[in-house]
Amino acid sequence: MLNFTQTSLHSDLLQPIRQWLESIEIHNSKFAHFLCKSIPSQCPFERDVTLFGQKLFHIPPMCKLNPLYEQVVSLRFKALCYLADECGEDVTVYC
Repeated sequence: MLNFTQTSLHSDLLQPIRQWLESIEIHNSKFAHFLCKSIPSQCPFERDVTLFGQKLFHIPPMCKLNPLYEQVVSLRFKALCYLADECGEDVTVYC
């Protein structure tokens, strides 16, 4: 069982990586396309399990368990914004 100190330590260890991910700027369309292709728009683990057209159960998204989830999603959003705003590209293929 994790106590407050262990959880706080875990969070502090990831802080430099969070800051690095948040500081990445997008200035290259190839890099932006790479990010948009590499980072999925939806959690790849979320599924509806069906059998003969009947939904049996739903597997919830577990991506939010990733401690860097917010930073990765933000990076993808930056890449999409760069392609749309700076390059004038249609980004609907990534949505």
